[in-house]
Amino acid sequence: MFALIALGFGLSIDNFRTSVVLGGLKPSLRQSAKTSLIFGLWDGVAPLVGMLIGAFLSTRISNTADLIAAVGLGSYGLFVIYKAFTSPESADPDLKTARRWLPVPLSVDNVLGGAAIGLAGYSPWVAPILFAFTTFVVSLAGHQVGRMVAQFIPRLRTDLLTGFAFVLMAGMVVVGVGDF
Repeated sequence: MFALIALGFGLSIDNFRTSVVLGGLKPSLRQSAKTSLIFGLWDGVAPLVGMLIGAFLSTRISNTADLIAAVGLGSYGLFVIYKAFTSPESADPDLKTARRWLPVPLSVDNVLGGAAIGLAGYSPWVAPILFAFTTFVVSLAGHQVGRMVAQFIPRLRTDLLTGFAFVLMAGMVVVGVGDF
């Protein structure tokens, strides 16, 4: 069980990093909880899909998971940058766009993880629920860390900084630094 918990935390690190950056948009606790819940649900469903589809999917998806993550993160970052330059309001004040665009690219790696734990014989009832809960907690913590850091950057538009951070994260994934 300890190995499964450790794997759950390992697979949720991408959500933590993303949530820290999203915290720069200064979401309310309610918005953070809602976004974290959606991230958690996707990270719970993805390993279940992986467990059900198994080895076939693991060989196909391993090469494309990082590319999907990079495209999703980069697209959202460019959206935030565009909104920051064209609107005096916050780029994604209620995180609706983040909740629509980011869960899939952040959960693709969990399909592969689910395939691996399915092959290892873990229950499809325990692992997905554990992964969903872990991602929820880690994402919620990431939002709060990001909000706290954003409080120390009062003169800059934190949404613009957030957009650039997403584009930077996508670039790092493409070149192989900080793989998702």
